[in-house]
Parts: sequence; C-alpha cells; structure tokens
Amino acid sequence: MLFNPAIPFLNSIFDLVTITFVSALIILSFLSLCFIFHLRLKSKFITHLQNFNSLWTVRSLLVLYVTLWAITELFRLTLFRYKYLYPFFPSLAKVLRQETLCKVHIVLSLGLFEPAFLLTLLSLLNASIKNMTRNMWHVIVFVLLTCFSMATLQGFLLFFVPLKQEVPLHFLQSSMVLENDEADMCLCVYPLLNSVVFAVFGATYSAWFVLSCWRVLSLVINKGLRRRIYGLASVVMVAVPLQVVCLGLTMFWSPNDNVYAVVSFVAFFGVVCTGATGEGILVIKAISDALDAGGNHGLWGGGGGGGSGTNRHNETVSLEGEENNNQVTLRIE
Repeated sequence: MLFNPAIPFLNSIFDLVTITFVSALIILSFLSLCFIFHLRLKSKFITHLQNFNSLWTVRSLLVLYVTLWAITELFRLTLFRYKYLYPFFPSLAKVLRQETLCKVHIVLSLGLFEPAFLLTLLSLLNASIKNMTRNMWHVIVFVLLTCFSMATLQGFLLFFVPLKQEVPLHFLQSSMVLENDEADMCLCVYPLLNSVVFAVFGATYSAWFVLSCWRVLSLVINKGLRRRIYGLASVVMVAVPLQVVCLGLTMFWSPNDNVYAVVSFVAFFGVVCTGATGEGILVIKAISDALDAGGNHGLWGGGGGGGSGTNRHNETVSLEGEENNNQVTLRIE
C-alpha cells in the first residue's frame, strides 16, 4: 500500500510530490555535473576553453550542495521514512531516533546545505565580474566557515537540553508524535527559533544578492544576458523571503493539519526553484555558451595559437558566447 492510513492523506500527497521534485532536481544536478566535466575534459585539449574552466570547482560545489540539500529533504518526509528508510533500518523507527532524525534534518537543511548552495550561487555571480577568478579557494573557505557556523548554532538550539527549560516548547519543537496502534510515528516540524536564525541569514543574503545583481547589471549591455540575470534575481528574491515567511507561518498550525502541509510544501518548492534556476543559468547555460564560443573560433586549428582567435578568446565573453569589443560583458569562466 502506497499511503499509510496513519499519515494524514494530504501530507502523503505532498510527500509524494516532494519526492518527485527531489528526483527531478537530482537528475538536473547529474546533468549539470556532466556539463562541468565535459567542459573540463575538452579544456585539456582545446586551448581556447582553458580560460573558461577556472570556476569548475565552485560550479561542482554548487551542484553538490543542491544535491545534498535535496537528499536531506527526503528525511523530513514521513512517507519516505516509513516506506523506504525504516524497512532497511528498523532501529531508526524508534520514537527517540525519529525525533533525532528530524533535528538532524533541520541542522543539515537550514544550517548547512541550503546556506551553502545559496552562498556558492552568489559567489559564482560575483566571480563573473572580476578580472581574476583563478584562485577561488578563499570563496570555498568562506562558504564552509559560514555554513558550519550556521549549522553549529542550529544544532545548539536543538540539542542543548538546558535551553529547552528556558523557552516555550513550540520555540524548539522539531517533531510531533502521532500515536498509532502499530507504531508511533513522528512528523517533523520547523522550530521557531531555528526559523528565526535562518530568517536573519535570509535577510542578510537577500540584501547582499540585490547589491551583487546591481553591480553585475551595471556592467552588462547584452539584452539576453540581462534577461537571465533578471530571471535569476527574480527567482531568488521571491523564493528566499517566501521560504522565511512560510517557516514562520508553520508555527500557527499542527503538522497533521492540511494547511501546514501546504505551507511547508511552498517553502520547499521555492528552494527547489532557486536550485534549479542556479544550475540552469550558472552551470548548464554558461558551459553551453562557453562550448559554443570555443566552437566558433577554430577548435580544429593547429598549434601555436598566436593568431587573432586566441586574442579574442582572452577578452571578456558574455554568457551567450558572443563577443563584442565595444561593450563590457560578463566573463564566461
């Protein structure tokens, strides 16, 4: 039987839809990795593409963080846990371990993987207007330090027992137990204090993202490229605040209410759109344009490479793979 009678029906429907979106996002991430390593392989043999491959590590991390966030979301789903997890790991079905699993989901999702892929996405956007993008290790270190700090704070709020005695229960409640004749089950919820911590991060991130987009758009003339930046900015600036609002609204309903299922799904869907848009524009489309630009400039040319084609490839190239010596555009690296 696909649906568990003990789980609210609408929750099961949204869990099934969520599993579908997670699967689609993982497939998109796999496709993005194929593009990244295809460009990296070709750049070893084609001189013109070597300058376009400097951000392959950061792009790979973006895809990795999106994938890990998607996988983490599966552990929030009651349907997934009872159909696909507990049968293989029966010890996790104990109520105490179910509650711990919900806490781990909060730490990994709101504290680690989602902030990581949002910051990596922002770093890719900022790197596109810098003259030097060869050494991106400082970006990687910054992202990791920020996210580990976030995860530590989220974990402290959830696992530090004395804190629970000082604040109301719903401020730190990460799960609700549903009693069942066969076995008790836990529904994961978003604690208010953890949502507040993420809201502070979301507000700071949104302001930083708007500033970065303004800087990029001030340098971009190409209309097609501007449309992509506007599209990326629109998705991020709608999805992140929407998620924060939905996380705050979840405290007004019980996890087994239909409204709660709708609100939590909207928050999830916003993050899916952000991840998919980031991979589509900053990974797949960018690499596709780089390959097209390389293909238009003598990929089969002989050695030496001292001609005008090489010089043109050392100039700044737009994300559409078009070159224009009379305008300033983004780097395709």
